[in-house]
Amino acid sequence: MKTILRIIIGLVGLFNLAIGLLFLVHPREMAGQFFLDPVGIQGLATIRADFPAFFLTGGLFALIGAWRMQPAPLKVPLALLGIALFGRFVSLAFDGVAPTAFPPMVAEAVMIAILLAGIRAFAPKYR
Repeated sequence: MKTILRIIIGLVGLFNLAIGLLFLVHPREMAGQFFLDPVGIQGLATIRADFPAFFLTGGLFALIGAWRMQPAPLKVPLALLGIALFGRFVSLAFDGVAPTAFPPMVAEAVMIAILLAGIRAFAPKYR
C-alpha cells in the first residue's frame, strides 16, 4: 500500500510541477486556462511569479514526501491545497456558483485526500 501511495503522491507532485512550469513558460495561455486576464507586463510577471510559486512548491514537497516516505513534507502541499479549496468555498458563498466552479474543487479535494492518506501511511508507528 505504501508503494502505491508513493507512486500516486509522486504523480500529484509531477502534475503540480508541470502546471507550475507551464505558468512560468506560458503565462498568458495558462492564465486563460485558469480564467485569468493578465493586465500588461506586470500582470504577466505576477502570473509568472505567484502561480509557479504555489504549484512548484506544492509539487516539490509532494515529491520529497513520496521519495522519502515522510509525512512532514506532505503537509506543505496539503496546506496549500487546503487554503485554495477554502478560498473556493468562500468564493461560492460570496460570488455564487459558476458552472466551472466544481472541477477544480474536486481535483483539489482528491489531491488533499491522497496527501492525507500519505501522511497517515508514512507516519512512524509507535507501540
